[in-house]
Amino acid sequence: MTTFLTPRQRADRTSAAVEAAVEAGRGLGLTITGPTVLHDVFSVVVHLAPSPVVARIPTVLSRPDDLAALARRQQDELDVTRWLADRNIPVIAPSPLVPREPVQHDGYSMTFWPFVEEARDREPDYVENAESVADLHAALRAYPGHRLEFLSAADPRFIADSLVLLDRHPDLIGAAELDRARREWQVLEPLVRSRSAFETRFPGIDLQPIHGDSPPANIFNAVDGDLYADFELVALGPVEWDLAALGPEHEAAYNRGARRNGMRPLDKEVLAFVNAVGMLRVIAALTLVPQLPELMEYLGPAVDRWQTTPFAGGMNS
Repeated sequence: MTTFLTPRQRADRTSAAVEAAVEAGRGLGLTITGPTVLHDVFSVVVHLAPSPVVARIPTVLSRPDDLAALARRQQDELDVTRWLADRNIPVIAPSPLVPREPVQHDGYSMTFWPFVEEARDREPDYVENAESVADLHAALRAYPGHRLEFLSAADPRFIADSLVLLDRHPDLIGAAELDRARREWQVLEPLVRSRSAFETRFPGIDLQPIHGDSPPANIFNAVDGDLYADFELVALGPVEWDLAALGPEHEAAYNRGARRNGMRPLDKEVLAFVNAVGMLRVIAALTLVPQLPELMEYLGPAVDRWQTTPFAGGMNS
C-alpha cells in the first residue's frame, strides 16, 4: 500500500524549507525578521519580510535528490524572466537584491523574487489570459533559446519512470488504466524525446521558446497590473503546449491574440498531441500523491475524463 505524508510531516517539511530560505537569505545580506508563507503546494513560497523578497523553494519533486537538474531549470527561468523584463514585458523578474542564480541550502534549491502585492479583489479572467499568451509568445520568439531543451516541460524521464513505479501503487491507478497509459506512451514518447521526429510528424510547425506550464493560469494579478509568472518549465516547443487541456474557448481567444501579433493559429493536430502528452503527465503525477496527498482530488477526476478520450490523442491513426 502507498504511504502518504502525514499533516505533521507536511508541516515539518514546510518549516524546514522556510528555515533554509531564511538562512540562505541572511547569508545573501537580506534582513529577515518575519518570514511569511504565501503559498505551499508544489513549492513553499515565503516572503522574507521585511525585505521585499520572496523565496520559492520546490518541495514536491519527481527526483528530489537531483538538485543539479533542478538548478539548471531554475537558471533557465531566471534568465528568461530577466530577458523579458529588460524588454519591458510585464513579468515577475528575479529580485535585484541578490545574485541571479539558484541558491542551494540544507538540501533545497531555491530562487529569489521581488515581493509583489496581489490584487485579491480581482478574479482572474482565464479566457482573456489565453489571448494575452499570444503576446508573450510573440515576445519570446526573439529569445536566444539555444540553451532550452526541446519539450523539456513534458519531462519524458518523469513520465517513463512513473509508468514503471505505478506498478507499486495499485491504490492510485488500476491495472487497465496503467496498461493504456503505457501503450499510449509507446506512441507518443518518440515525438516528445526527438525534435526531428516531431518535425517529421508535424511539418511546418515552428518551434520557439514557450512558457511550459499553462501560462493562462500563471498570470499574477498584481495591484499595478497583470504579470506573467512561474516560468519553471520554460522550454523549446510548439506554442500549442502552452494551451494544452484548456478547451475551445481558450484556444479561440489565443487565436485572436495570434492574429493580432501576425502569428499562426493553433494547429488542431498538434493540440491533440500536446493534450495527450499532458494527460500522461497527469498519470505520472500520481507518483507525487504520497508527497502531496490532496493532489488526488484533482488527478482522480482527470484520469476519469482521460479514459473517455481517443487513444493517444489519435496519434496512432
